[in-house]
Amino acid sequence: ASLTMKATVIATFFGVFLTCTYTAKEATKKTKKAKLYVPQIDCDVKAGKIINPEFIAKCPPGCQDVKYRVYGTDIYASFSSICNAAIHSGIIDNTGGKILVQKVAGHSGYRGSFSNGVRSLSLPRWRESFLVSEGKPRKGVTYPSTLEYSSSKTTAVKSGNVNVPTGDAVRKEHQTTPVPTPATQVATTTPTPTTTTTDPSTTVPQPTTTPAATRTTAAAANARPGLHRVRDMAFRGTSTSASNRNILPHNTGVQPQESVATFQRAAGSPAHLAMETDSWKPGLSLFDTGFSSKEELNPKPLEPISQGNQNCKVDLSFLMDGSWSIGKRRFQLQKRFLGNMAQALGIGSAGPLMGIVQYGDEPATEFNLKTYTNSKDLRNAIEKIQQKGGLSNVGKALSFVNKNFFSDANGNRGGAPNVVVVIVDGWPTDRVEEASRLARESGINIFFVTVEAAAQSEKQHVIEPNFVDKAVCRTSGFYSINVPSWFSLHKVVQPLVKRVCDSDRLACSKTCLNSADIGFVIDGSSSVGTGNFRTVLQFVANISKEFEISDTDTRIGAVQYTYEQRLEFSFDKHSTKQDVLNAIKRIAYWSGGTSTGAAISYASEQLFSKSKPNKRKIMILITDGRSYDDVSVPAMAAHQNGVIAYSIGVAWAAPDELEAIASDPAKEHSFFVDEFDNLYRYVNQLIQNICTEFNSQPRN
Repeated sequence: ASLTMKATVIATFFGVFLTCTYTAKEATKKTKKAKLYVPQIDCDVKAGKIINPEFIAKCPPGCQDVKYRVYGTDIYASFSSICNAAIHSGIIDNTGGKILVQKVAGHSGYRGSFSNGVRSLSLPRWRESFLVSEGKPRKGVTYPSTLEYSSSKTTAVKSGNVNVPTGDAVRKEHQTTPVPTPATQVATTTPTPTTTTTDPSTTVPQPTTTPAATRTTAAAANARPGLHRVRDMAFRGTSTSASNRNILPHNTGVQPQESVATFQRAAGSPAHLAMETDSWKPGLSLFDTGFSSKEELNPKPLEPISQGNQNCKVDLSFLMDGSWSIGKRRFQLQKRFLGNMAQALGIGSAGPLMGIVQYGDEPATEFNLKTYTNSKDLRNAIEKIQQKGGLSNVGKALSFVNKNFFSDANGNRGGAPNVVVVIVDGWPTDRVEEASRLARESGINIFFVTVEAAAQSEKQHVIEPNFVDKAVCRTSGFYSINVPSWFSLHKVVQPLVKRVCDSDRLACSKTCLNSADIGFVIDGSSSVGTGNFRTVLQFVANISKEFEISDTDTRIGAVQYTYEQRLEFSFDKHSTKQDVLNAIKRIAYWSGGTSTGAAISYASEQLFSKSKPNKRKIMILITDGRSYDDVSVPAMAAHQNGVIAYSIGVAWAAPDELEAIASDPAKEHSFFVDEFDNLYRYVNQLIQNICTEFNSQPRN
């Protein structure tokens, strides 16, 4: 009986143990996150097509191809191919993989580079950017299992083995495992997603909020005033005014720093997609994306809007030195100088607009271009500026202005030159050369006002010798003013006003995309054929829409030739991008022989002889065969008249003729493709070469 009782107790205990174990396992299963799907995107999908502000997606193999264009380095313009940008950044390779994409604010400049087998292009300005990183979810963030697209055309997106049309024509939601929303999250309304292919192998949550513009804060470290005290007292111990450079007490409060604006979109609002290489969209403007940055600094003016000095229409940013080295008294002198500049410029909506960025350790916008529209309110606002302290990080400030200041949301007017005036006490504490180059390539005219420059005995402490010449728009002396003392700064008000208002001498307003007369010379011979001729016109259109087209910016003209020549339209015929693209589309195929030499002479006489003096003359000739006449003499004459010639040969074009037509070096101005359908491959390279050549001009 005793053994039976013991067996019963043991069996009961074992049964309870198994029951508890099973219950625990079931509870663990219930607490596991539901497996969700990662959407798959095609190689040609651009970030601008997707509304979601942050998402994880899977790229297919084979996206490393020049037809999937990429603009920028590390930070990419939103009309770049997402997957090829991920390859360029080294996140994935050509076999594909999962990536995390985050939308960020538009930039005033994107630097092209060659990385991981992908050539990205430079771009002066775009309204939305994105970052790519390893496809792992960030802690506390949920991600969508479907992506919301906005597109004006119907495209096929693979879903299993079925091709499903997406876009405005068909909008469906691909149902996946439901996403549990934590009770702590605030639900938001999002637009209905379009159909995408999903990958069931990855667990990711779905975001419920859209990132908004935030204001970051930074305070100077307690040791930093000491650093500048060393610079002030040791480096400038011989200066008679060194004793007056008071070190301000370190602020205990947190100083606001200009935020990086991120994009918000109302639920259901469309995103505008630009730049489809393989589709004809003559009405689409390269810089019309419909995106806008969140505006933070827009107080109402206290005084009526002034028209201002209409002889000085510039958009002007002053970089104000707020470092500890300047001292309290000199900071007040700097504010007085800026107030006098505001008065002398004659601020107004039809004249100059002025904003101020104060820099130290970090730059911060005091107010932007549209905050004040008359001199009186601007001067009052300048008087209230408080010194932030820190180092003299001018390079960081120039980079900040280039990326953030000259945006539509901040009052940039587009038609007015962008000018930055840097005021620096002595010398910068960081490097300025690279940030300045990118700003210049974005069309920003950089002036420097240096006060109490380094003496001969102090130059050993300067991080970047000749920093002024490395930074300013041109090294002729027009863009730099050296003032021996802060107490004589008021003397340069009128000379500086005269310089920044002289729009004819603001050379850096011109960029590779807005300062050319581009003439296309198109082979219309019988060997081309009607279908291939339309492909050539698409190639011409894809190149044209990369440029800023207007009667004062880049202008486009076209000549078609056979044995004879025909002027399709001249440089002054069309002054908008839409009109130019429509005109290209209307060009009728001619058919006939191939007299390329005569066509070059004709283009020189009918197009480039009427080019504006301040424009770069660029000829782009497309042909598919050997010419019946000589091309070398007409090409040499065009080169001597300042025409930069690019030759593109297709199929039976003669390589020796292509090299003779092209400017030196021929390998950078001459291209060959085996068939017309491959022309699109050279759009990127052609634009890249045009911009590289433009940006390599001497700055004297």
